[in-house]
Amino acid sequence: MSDNVFDVIEFLKRAVSIGASDVHLHVGEHPVVRRDGKIIKIDMPVLSEIDIKNACVTLAPQHFEDTVNHVFDIDFAYEIQGVARFRVNISRQLAKFAIALRTIPYNIKKLSELHLPETINQFAELSNGLVLVTGPTGSGKSTTLAAMLEHINSNFQKHIITIEDPVEFIFNNKKSIVSQRQLLIDTPSYSDGIKYALRQDPDVIFIGEIRDRETVSSVLKAAETGHLVFATIHTNNAIQTVNRIINMFNPADRPFIRNQLAEILRGTISQKLVPLASGVGRKPACEVLVVTSTVKDFIEKNNLEQVYDLVKKGSFNNMLTLNMSLYSMLQRKEIDEDAALLASSNKNELKQMIRGVFYGTGMG
Repeated sequence: MSDNVFDVIEFLKRAVSIGASDVHLHVGEHPVVRRDGKIIKIDMPVLSEIDIKNACVTLAPQHFEDTVNHVFDIDFAYEIQGVARFRVNISRQLAKFAIALRTIPYNIKKLSELHLPETINQFAELSNGLVLVTGPTGSGKSTTLAAMLEHINSNFQKHIITIEDPVEFIFNNKKSIVSQRQLLIDTPSYSDGIKYALRQDPDVIFIGEIRDRETVSSVLKAAETGHLVFATIHTNNAIQTVNRIINMFNPADRPFIRNQLAEILRGTISQKLVPLASGVGRKPACEVLVVTSTVKDFIEKNNLEQVYDLVKKGSFNNMLTLNMSLYSMLQRKEIDEDAALLASSNKNELKQMIRGVFYGTGMG
């Protein structure tokens, strides 16, 4: 990398070598990376408008070259052979281009390597229904889903179809065959991708993100017709997830959607990455909801809040609230109290658990 010219490829190689999860490139700013959840400014010259434009030209796929100057946001994948893949977003900020990149490792980790609750394994071994993985941006949803799909790929003879924007982890066929389709290149929309996927003899369908009512309707139909469907959605817990899906529809349609969801939903996984007490690395704290006949009844009757009371009393040992996960990590001294409370969505309850007020089971 010379003193005068910003070489985006060399910079990305450097970012991967130091374990950066994200890269941010803005006009008039130093290059920035995110590592272990923290933003770090790199000691390099500030980026000029020419630097960013050259980076856009270098990164943008050929079919996007003419589009870059005419649209406001573009998502695509970029690969540096032998280094990593990247999910790239080119946007505009104060009428100038900005680039955000997420590192996507070549290596797809096993579920056991991600320190996830063992309960999650059962979702990868289902034959039908809907499994939702939720959490904020950068919480490891894609990594968890890739691990589940790779578990199926390695252990079962299935046809897996992924519909993504853009395609992130690349799968090599093992016991299964995996077809990966990218929005705007291989299919025009999630709903169209699902519609045609149903004609391609799938066993498992993965939807990159549920964004709208049309996609929800297609996902529900795919799960109803005997397929195993995985999808992500941006919510913070199981209750929000169910309510958000139902609230995408008109009030008159919601009772039907609620019953439909109760029939096909097999579980939700909500996760947050929490900084480790050592100061290096992060580990997922998870909330896991398994839809049993009792939970199904609660969804139909819109009494999902009651599920949490059952879980906290230890009534369902294969389920986990976020606070139970954080508390277990605290007990094992993997995280400190400040990090646990920051990640918690019910800080008062977690404080009571830390003080010993919580008497539920499964806290070992």
